[in-house]
Amino acid sequence: MRLILMGPPGVGKGTQAKRLCRYFSIIHLSTGKILRYEINKKTKLGIKAKQFMDIGELVPDDLLLNMMENRLAQDDCTNGYILDGFPRTIRQAEGLEQILANQDQELRGTINLSANKDALIQRLILRGQSSGRSDDTPEIIKNRQNVYWQQTAPLLDFYRSKNQLLEVDGFGSIETITQRIIDVLNK
Repeated sequence: MRLILMGPPGVGKGTQAKRLCRYFSIIHLSTGKILRYEINKKTKLGIKAKQFMDIGELVPDDLLLNMMENRLAQDDCTNGYILDGFPRTIRQAEGLEQILANQDQELRGTINLSANKDALIQRLILRGQSSGRSDDTPEIIKNRQNVYWQQTAPLLDFYRSKNQLLEVDGFGSIETITQRIIDVLNK
């Protein structure tokens, strides 16, 4: 089972990814972890990526695609995976399609956890108050939401046009949302 997990900040992607990975016996691949691994191992790609990150720029698509291609070819990906934080742009999605074709793999689907924007903002503000997370202030939350809707949300139409988008209501108990995802995948 190969899946992409999408949704706006605060919808619970990380929580659901962990639960789905246990349920399906697959691995969770986060772009951030892959970048940190490449940087810590001082790989050629990691060194290049760090140069961009050190000056506050986004890692170029070509570098990210090369890292993802290497990562998806590893043995622990054989049974499947959930991609979290990748792709973020249409260019990355197109690159991912090429990688999957080259590796004779295909996606089972792209799960979009949807939720009301205002309710998510309130959820994150409450999380910030209880956890002390510095990135859960109203200003930062609103900015993260805006960035998501401007830059990442166009992927919804990309995957919808390919009949690969699976919409799931992202509000409810953790267990209820997990079951909704499993139900959609089993249809």
